[in-house]
Amino acid sequence: MLGQMQSQPLLISSLIVHAERHHASGEIVSRRVEGDIHRTAWGQIALRSRQVAHALDGLGLAFGDRVATLAWNGYRHLELYFGVSGTGRVLHTLNPRLHPEQLAWIVNHAEDSAVCFDMTFLPLVQAVAAKCPTVKHWIALCDADKLPADSGIPGLQSYETWMGDCPTDYPWPEFDENSASSMCYTSGTTGNPKAALYSHRSTILHAFSAALPDSLNLSARDSVLPVVPMFHVNAWGLPYSAAATGCKLVFPGPAMDGKSIYELLESEKVTMAAGVPTVWQMLLGHLQQNKLRFSTLKRTVIGGSACPPAMIHAFNETYGVTVLHAWGMTEMSPLGTVCTLKNPQLALSPEEQTKVLLKQGRAVYGVDMKIVDESGKELPWDGKSYGDLLVRGPWIIASYFKGEGGDPLRYDEQGKGWFPTGDVATIDADGFMQITDRSKDVIKSGGEWISSIDVENIAMAHPAVAMAACVGMKHPKWDERPIVVVVKKPGAEVTREELLAFYEGKIAKWQIPDDVVFVDAIPLGATGKMQKMHLRQQLKDYVLPTA
Repeated sequence: MLGQMQSQPLLISSLIVHAERHHASGEIVSRRVEGDIHRTAWGQIALRSRQVAHALDGLGLAFGDRVATLAWNGYRHLELYFGVSGTGRVLHTLNPRLHPEQLAWIVNHAEDSAVCFDMTFLPLVQAVAAKCPTVKHWIALCDADKLPADSGIPGLQSYETWMGDCPTDYPWPEFDENSASSMCYTSGTTGNPKAALYSHRSTILHAFSAALPDSLNLSARDSVLPVVPMFHVNAWGLPYSAAATGCKLVFPGPAMDGKSIYELLESEKVTMAAGVPTVWQMLLGHLQQNKLRFSTLKRTVIGGSACPPAMIHAFNETYGVTVLHAWGMTEMSPLGTVCTLKNPQLALSPEEQTKVLLKQGRAVYGVDMKIVDESGKELPWDGKSYGDLLVRGPWIIASYFKGEGGDPLRYDEQGKGWFPTGDVATIDADGFMQITDRSKDVIKSGGEWISSIDVENIAMAHPAVAMAACVGMKHPKWDERPIVVVVKKPGAEVTREELLAFYEGKIAKWQIPDDVVFVDAIPLGATGKMQKMHLRQQLKDYVLPTA
């Protein structure tokens, strides 16, 4: 027997229809490339998204054609989120921090038909345009008078000219909710990057789950600042959840320094912000140097890489901001877990609560996870056993675009496919997951495992340390031994001996690094993550003092 409910496909266009109908006056604030602050609302975003839809039809693009963006977080980018996917085309967010050669490779692999870009990235577009034969249309996200007289890009047109005169009414088409909606390429730390191809259904379900109270807890009462880029896994899905809930959105544009972010947080009465640890490090540094406080910020979502305990402590204890420690991946749309306490844990002491909140958290509804040993046997949820972390769910990939890399899934005895995250983790009896390392970064010393994350977190707690990375170095007796690579804070001083002494009593003696290497900078990837592969290359001539 089937249920007797109405059947309506889960489509991204339904989000902007809802936002316009129920939250038309909800504010959208953007710092533009031009430097000014632009103000609009969900109703206007919906109207202009329909104009974008008409403009795309005018280009003659087919259903499923890819439309790329090379843009900061802003209102025009938001209009493309809905205008592109709403018509059945596929929004492809490009990462402008990539090398031009890699960017051109991705555009060609995706077979993008059009590219919409902020004028900041004109030099990058000029460097790759001739190498991208599938792109027939280049559109600059600006007014006509901001176009250069000679860009060197044939047929370049301004966004406002391209869509500004189009009709404002548009009947959003209905189609299979499993149709592709958007795509995002992985960072490609090994080999060429691969693309996760999201569907309308997966995106809508992710938006629902992300907004739940034990997830990101979004509502129409919130003012949300996504520092996480819209070109990085769709800003963690925040634009979609924002449309569903009607919250205010505040976009930082190209100004990502601590001072600029703080000014927006205060002027727009932001209640929730989301970003990677490197961004929050700059923000906290600005607050400390200028003796500032937050007046409205209540919570911040920190993901992308493990959040140092010292950062969580600073937000919670010094500034009264709740940290939502989150974890996910490009292949997971990206949300997998968020660390929020359960009811019984509210009675724990602050110290015991902190121990829980340092973990990556509990699976949000829609995500299932397990840890397995080398033979694939599931390990107990006891908070001690650690193994490879596998996940499955309706917004987790089954395969990569064009089948790159073959079948990525591991299959259990029931034939269910699980995606291997590449993380090593523990899960406790309450379902709280804690990543102990990336499988490729875990250090094996004398048959025992050492978590590079634990070593890094202790170093980051030292007041003179700005950034720390732990890597394993070959050792003739112990196979590998850890060292910690450190960037000092400006004007701060700490010696090798002082930092090694800082570890005493915080970690087992055999887990204390054998050495400290001070560097000016640690290589970061396009999404702000430390690139240990490049760091190891820099240290190829290094020899352990104990070796």
